[in-house]
Amino acid sequence: MDSSKRDDDNQDVKSVTQTTPINASGHVQELPQNFTLLSLAGVGLVVGNVWPAIGGSILVAIFNGGPPGVLYEFIAVSIFYWAVAASVAELASAIPSSAGVYHWASVTPGPKWGRVLGFYAGWWNYLAWCLGCASMSSILANTLVQMYALNHDGFVAEPWHVFITYIITTWLSCAAVCLWNSAMPALNKFGVFIILAGFIITVITVTAMPGTGGRPPHASSAFVWKDWTADIGYPDGFVFVAGMLNGAYSVGSVHATTQLAEEIPNPSRNVPIAILFQVATGFITGLCYLIAIMYAINDYDALFESAYPIAEIYRQATGSAAGATGLLSLVMICIALTVVGLYITCGRTLWALARDGATPFPAVFGHVQPSLDMPLWSTIATAVLVSVLGAIYVGSTTAFNAFVGTFILLCSCSFLSCILPNLLSGRKNITYGPFRMHGIWGFLVNGIACAYLLIWSVIYCFPYALPTSPQSMNYTCVIWGGLTFLVSVWWFASARKGYKGPTTTGSVVSGVAVGSV
Repeated sequence: MDSSKRDDDNQDVKSVTQTTPINASGHVQELPQNFTLLSLAGVGLVVGNVWPAIGGSILVAIFNGGPPGVLYEFIAVSIFYWAVAASVAELASAIPSSAGVYHWASVTPGPKWGRVLGFYAGWWNYLAWCLGCASMSSILANTLVQMYALNHDGFVAEPWHVFITYIITTWLSCAAVCLWNSAMPALNKFGVFIILAGFIITVITVTAMPGTGGRPPHASSAFVWKDWTADIGYPDGFVFVAGMLNGAYSVGSVHATTQLAEEIPNPSRNVPIAILFQVATGFITGLCYLIAIMYAINDYDALFESAYPIAEIYRQATGSAAGATGLLSLVMICIALTVVGLYITCGRTLWALARDGATPFPAVFGHVQPSLDMPLWSTIATAVLVSVLGAIYVGSTTAFNAFVGTFILLCSCSFLSCILPNLLSGRKNITYGPFRMHGIWGFLVNGIACAYLLIWSVIYCFPYALPTSPQSMNYTCVIWGGLTFLVSVWWFASARKGYKGPTTTGSVVSGVAVGSV
C-alpha cells in the first residue's frame, strides 16, 4: 500500500493537536486503558461462556441426534469457528479498533463499497450482540425460576415468572456496568476463576455421583456416542448440519474482546492472544462438560418433558433437587457474569457506531460520560432494546430458538462483511499487524471461514422440524429480515447523506501523537 493511500486513510484525524493521542480507529483516545491481557481474556471467556451457554441452551440441540448429535455437532462447528477466529484475530491485529467488524468491513472492500458495507456490518454486529444478550438473559431467568421450582413442589413456573425475572436481571446487569465501570476488569478476572472452578466442580459431580448411593448408573457408551435419535422429519445428514446451531451459539462470539481493543495497551498483540485463549479454553471445557452430562442421563424421555432440560439432567445426576439446585447455581453465577460482560460489549459497539455518525442521535450515543469513564447512554439504550425483546420472548421456546438463530445469522453476516471482501481483494487493502497468516494459509483459512458462514447461514433458517407448525417454525429469517429492513430505512432516510465511516487501514498506531492535518 503506497504512502498516498495511507495519507488518505488517516484524514479523519483532522484538527488534532500535536499532543493528542490517536488510536487505531483514527479517533482521539477517550476511554482509559484499564484492561490487562488477563482481564481482556476474562472478557472473552466470560462473554463466550461456552459450557454454561451450551448447557443452558441444550434444548436447541437435544432433538438433533440425541447425545451423539450434541457431541459431534459441537466438535464440527468448533473446527469451523477456529477458522473464523483466526480470520478475526488477523484483522484485529491489523486494526485494533473498538469498532471491530464494523471498521474492518469499511476498509477491506476498498473505498467503493466499504462505506455501505461497513454500515450494515456495524448494525448487524450490534444487533447480534443485543440478541445474544436477550438469549443469555432468558437463560439466566429460566435458571433462577427453575432453581425455585426444584425446591417448591407445588410451584408451577409460568411464562410471566420468567419475564419478570428477565427484566430484573437485565436492568441490574446494566446498572452494574454503568455504575461500577472501573470494577469491570477485576470482575472479569473473577469471571475466569468462577467459570473454570464451576466447570471443574460440575464435571466432577455429574461424573462421580451416578451409580452411587442407590442412584441409577451412568449411561452406556453406546447411548452417548452411537445411538442416533432424531425424529424431526429430516434426513440424518441434514439433522447433523442443522444441529450445529447449538454449538455455534456457544462458541460463535469469537470477536467479543475486539470491542475493548482501545481499552488495553498494545492491542495488536494482546487482542489476538485473548481470542486464542477464549477459543481454546471454550472448546476444551465445552467438550468435557458435554461428555460428562451425557453420561449422567438415565431417563432420556424425561428431558423432553422438562421446560429446562439441563435442570433435569442435573437432577438425574445427583438424585436430588438440592444437588441440582447447587449445580444450577454455578450456571446462574456464570451466566450472570456473561450478561454483565455483554452489556460492556454492546455499549461499546453502539458507541463506536455513533461516534462515526451511523446512529440516530450520534452526539448522545457517541458520548463518553466523564464521571463514569464509559458510554452511558449507548449502554442504557441497549438495555431498553433487550427489554423490548424480552416482551416478545415471554418464556416461549420458539422465540428463544429464534433469538439463538438470529444471533448466529447476524454474527455470520457481520463476519462475512469483513472476511469475504478481504479474501476477494487479494488480502491487500489493510496493513497487517503482528499476527498475520502468510501466503496460501491466509487464503485457505479465510476461504474455509467464508464457506461455512455462507452455507450454514442458509441452513440455520430451515424449520426446526417437519411437518411445520407455528411451534416448529423457524422465525430466524423473519427477525433478520425485519431488523435489516429497519437498518436500510435508516440508511436511505438519513445515514447515506452524512455518514462517512472509518477509513484507517492499520497505518495509524495506537497512542501515537500526530500533528494537525
